[in-house]
Amino acid sequence: MRLNRTLQAPHSSLVSGARLVAAVAVLLAATACGSSDSGSSSATGLNPPDLKAQSKLGKTEGQVNLVAWAGYVEDGSNDPKVDWVGDFEKQTGCQVNSKVAASSDEMVKLMKTGQYDAVSASGDASLRLIASGDAAPVNTSLVPNYKDVFSGLKNGAWNSVDGKMYGIPHGRGANLLMYNTQKVTPAPTSWSAVFDDASKYKGHVTAYDSPIYIADAALYLKATKPELKIKDPYALDQKQFDAAVALLKKQSANVGEYWSDYLKEISAFKSGDSVVGTTWQVIANLAQDEGAKVKALVPKEGSTGWSDTWMISAKAKHPNCAYKWMDWIISPKVNAQVAEYFGEAPANSKACAETSDKSFCDTFHAADETYWKNIAFWNTPIEQCLDGRTDVKCVPYAKWVQAWTEIKG
Repeated sequence: MRLNRTLQAPHSSLVSGARLVAAVAVLLAATACGSSDSGSSSATGLNPPDLKAQSKLGKTEGQVNLVAWAGYVEDGSNDPKVDWVGDFEKQTGCQVNSKVAASSDEMVKLMKTGQYDAVSASGDASLRLIASGDAAPVNTSLVPNYKDVFSGLKNGAWNSVDGKMYGIPHGRGANLLMYNTQKVTPAPTSWSAVFDDASKYKGHVTAYDSPIYIADAALYLKATKPELKIKDPYALDQKQFDAAVALLKKQSANVGEYWSDYLKEISAFKSGDSVVGTTWQVIANLAQDEGAKVKALVPKEGSTGWSDTWMISAKAKHPNCAYKWMDWIISPKVNAQVAEYFGEAPANSKACAETSDKSFCDTFHAADETYWKNIAFWNTPIEQCLDGRTDVKCVPYAKWVQAWTEIKG
């Protein structure tokens, strides 16, 4: 679940707070998903209903109903200076009605009602919507700005099946390793700083408070324990899962705080209560702005991360307005506004020329596809292994939730 909070800051505003995925308590066992690697071709074994994408745009219907993360559909009511809905309504005649969802699970439930035309789904929701037939394929030729979307966001394992796009990419972000430059020396280059070497900083290690953090341990083990043969940190058989849980239980003895509130993490790094742990780029920026002596990086093993996609409902009552919205939200100027306000890399390559902070895209690695190849975007673990294995069952997310409670003690 993402906790809704508002943050005003020089670099950006983080509106959706912690991107916790723990709300997915009951998984659809029939849903099969793809590799979590950025830009991979399609979802392994996923056989969604044979739905057709819209062939052409018709007359707009006068309104569009959206489900979105907080900060994605701003009309000036939260901040008079933040409004990209007003101009959309003027230019298209489509009145925007939006519902803020607190979790991916809520998004899936809302989309199943048929009352909403489009949703800003994360990877743990998008494939469920595809598998259940609640999301329709998207005709990208009807979205002119799609041509300028970064290649690494197209045909992802979380938003496409067999080369067929089921949405329009919105933005992306990575989970980073942050450290106090005065207290953590030499500068870390590996996640070992929070795992195998965590005892050096006992009581001052911080970790992300979510069952999905088990994937971070799995990512580290993928690199350091090749005998486990982990291919995908979201596709863990029982042995692999047990190893990740064991690593996290060992780490727990050194963790001073599990964070889900970015303000608390910033405060902890400023005070010295935390000296090393996971973070997001926007939090690192804000911590530096407030005087904390910190740096953040993607360690040599890579990192986990997220990518959000605008998807259209298979039952959309206002599909033409929905298509207009999808094109609008990734248009260069608007996509730049959203990215800066939310604190993430924009999807449109031309958005970087429109940001108010001209170094924003460099800071968030927006155009660096080599950087994103090292990010394993969030996915929902299910029994049918996401890495394509058929000789074993993988541990489903419900078991991740149970294990997380044990890990934290």
